[in-house]
Amino acid sequence: MTDRLTRLLETRDWLLLDGATGTNLFAMGLEAGDAPEFWNFDFPDRIRALHQGFVDSGSDVILTNSFGGTSYRLKLHNGQDRVHEINRRAAELAREVADASDREIIVAGSMGPTGELMEPVGPLSHADAVAAFEEQGRALIEGGADVLWGETISSEEEMAAIAEAAANIGATLCGTLSFDSAGRTMMGVTSSAYAEMQGIFATKPLAFGANCGTGASDLLRTILGLTEAAPGAIVIAKANAGIPKYVDGAIEYDGTPETMAEYARLARDSGARLIGGCCGTRNPHLVAMRAALEEHTPRERPSLDTIRQALGDFSSADDGTGDAPTPTRERRSRRKRT
Repeated sequence: MTDRLTRLLETRDWLLLDGATGTNLFAMGLEAGDAPEFWNFDFPDRIRALHQGFVDSGSDVILTNSFGGTSYRLKLHNGQDRVHEINRRAAELAREVADASDREIIVAGSMGPTGELMEPVGPLSHADAVAAFEEQGRALIEGGADVLWGETISSEEEMAAIAEAAANIGATLCGTLSFDSAGRTMMGVTSSAYAEMQGIFATKPLAFGANCGTGASDLLRTILGLTEAAPGAIVIAKANAGIPKYVDGAIEYDGTPETMAEYARLARDSGARLIGGCCGTRNPHLVAMRAALEEHTPRERPSLDTIRQALGDFSSADDGTGDAPTPTRERRSRRKRT
């Protein structure tokens, strides 16, 4: 495990993250319901092309194709006995592309949710969750990951399990929650609460923030909450490229490269230093975001009205941190960054 990300952040004000794994793999032929992680062996050239496209578009950090790489997710595809080989191979493929670049490229080991409810709400114990994430994390490190990257997490308990696994391994950790229920995660965590949690995890994440969720406006409102609650922290912003819509039987996101470029500028003005795109983010979006960040002159911290006027209205009236009750909704299973 190297500390390349820390060293790179010492020399750079911001870094560009990559885009959507699922969206781009679907464009390469991945079918709904298939396990993207199996492509590390079945179609390694496509995974290399995925990473290469991100690097060529300006990304400084690329995430491994291992989002569903725990035994709990892989068992849905009878792959629970392949955790080590799948995650190690995911890191190796990303490492190959990173090492071939003439720029410093960080390989982040993607670790998504188990898909199980944790105690006390569900049956998954803390110890079992830690063991699953540790198994995945060790393989990612062995394959060449520079940092472990928990993403699209909804509960404090699951992020705590990832943090303990990282501590057991001695790994650098970054972690993002997905805030999509009126400013809260699916399990009710607010931006301010997540910021306050950082010091109680078994290992303090190097960087933390938000990914996925609804639109870019909502995510930036969350970023404002995180940076207000934790001034000086290294904050991650990874918004979806607009809102998903069905077009000719397929999901497409309506965010244009120009829109994502302005989102990147606003993310930087909001205090984020690690900025990228989640669902729907393709290489043209990243090219526009890189150019926007390179040419950007820092502006004042944006107001909610500024964000609304630039990127569209918010999906809810508030960010979940006030006195409004936690919204209730049917639990959804998060399979993959799309």
